[in-house]
Amino acid sequence: MKKVLGWILLFLLVFWIGTNPTPAAEVARSIGDGVADIFSNIGTFFVELANGN
Repeated sequence: MKKVLGWILLFLLVFWIGTNPTPAAEVARSIGDGVADIFSNIGTFFVELANGN
């Protein structure tokens, strides 16, 4: 059952990207920006930790 549901969700995702490429690109860009911010903040944390601030 999980496998069938996974294939259905994958098909719907591909269909959504194919029919609405601009909103899909914006979603992907915002997710990428969020991930980049997370890693940047982790880096800042370790730099501040190493500097003893």
